[in-house]
Amino acid sequence: MKFSTRKTGDVVVIDVDGKILLGDGDVEIKETVDALLEKGQKNILLNLGKVPYMDSAGLGELIRCFTALRKNGGHFKLLSPNPRIKDLLNITKLLNVFDCYDSEAAAVASFPK
Repeated sequence: MKFSTRKTGDVVVIDVDGKILLGDGDVEIKETVDALLEKGQKNILLNLGKVPYMDSAGLGELIRCFTALRKNGGHFKLLSPNPRIKDLLNITKLLNVFDCYDSEAAAVASFPK
């Protein structure tokens, strides 16, 4: 799994390339989001465009990140989830919780200024 962060305005984009599974990806996301929160970054966009699969541990980590950011006055949104991940979010009723975008520009513009 490959993992990188970049900043677009006030939004930090986390690019993930690979599966998000128990012990592979979920820990990296947790550590990255926690480190960003410590630095005062409160607008995070998780780019799932190159994530072919996510298990329940990965889904649990997305929920944890969303909750941690909300508690700190931040926002956590998803970019480009594939149909399989969208189905997972839909089945678990989390599609109503997460803001999902297909366009990075639209996602970045949706964050409060």
